[in-house]
Amino acid sequence: MSAVRWLVKCGAGAAIVLIACGFATMRFGSGLQMPATTTRDGTLITLSRYLREPVPDVVLVGSSLTFRLKEEYFATPGLRNLALAGGSPVTGLEIVANQPQLPKFILVEANVLARPTDAALVERYSRGDTEPFFFRPVRAAVAAYEQRRHAPLIYEQVEPDLRRLVGQPPSDFDNRIYADRALQQFNAEDPADATRLNVKRIEELIRILEQRGARVLLFELPYSEPIEGARFARTTREIVRAAFPDSNRWLPVDVNRSELRWADGVHLDERSAVIVTQAMERALASVRNAR
Repeated sequence: MSAVRWLVKCGAGAAIVLIACGFATMRFGSGLQMPATTTRDGTLITLSRYLREPVPDVVLVGSSLTFRLKEEYFATPGLRNLALAGGSPVTGLEIVANQPQLPKFILVEANVLARPTDAALVERYSRGDTEPFFFRPVRAAVAAYEQRRHAPLIYEQVEPDLRRLVGQPPSDFDNRIYADRALQQFNAEDPADATRLNVKRIEELIRILEQRGARVLLFELPYSEPIEGARFARTTREIVRAAFPDSNRWLPVDVNRSELRWADGVHLDERSAVIVTQAMERALASVRNAR
């Protein structure tokens, strides 16, 4: 009898917790997706935040190059960076396009367009909440806990550090080993076919998004000089610029290149990422003022 009473108490306690979580899910859990435990780069957490929080004014989509432009580097309020480390800008653009409400500005990185769209990720963050109600409370509770633990920094918290960082001289780190390896890879890969397919899809999505009231701008992040002339970068640039020749379609990234450094010839180091972020904000402010 003692064992039966213990089981009854445990069952009643579990039921109470599930009911409480159910009410919490209905009240607070809309759009929550539980982050994968193997993903600690913030990508899935950021996508979950995008679905859960109010629609931002500005969204960036891109690859690992844009992923380095952390949200806290931007003074612009209402900005989300949905760039995917190791992914395609088209994946983020598809996810944004599939939402019922759109940001005012969508900035699309044009450097890396040879990777396929992550269809599983698009489906996961575009389908809405279709999982059975019984499982939602637990997932919502875990997702809320994870997102609270990984609460993002904001510009005001890091602004003094960013100012000090930009005030320092450029890094003197010797990256020749990594840069030479990256240059070999960039010269070995032909991105033409995959880039043409992705550019065509971007054209389609731009028409859809702008018909719904968003403004879509492309941008290109600077590479180191040897990488700029490599086969991958050169071919990608030629295809994208041919597809989008109108300068009004582009957000200019005007920086003093002598101030920039790349950890591997491809990805901006932290100081350089902050400098590029500031240049993008100036350009975006000009676009907004011109409207």
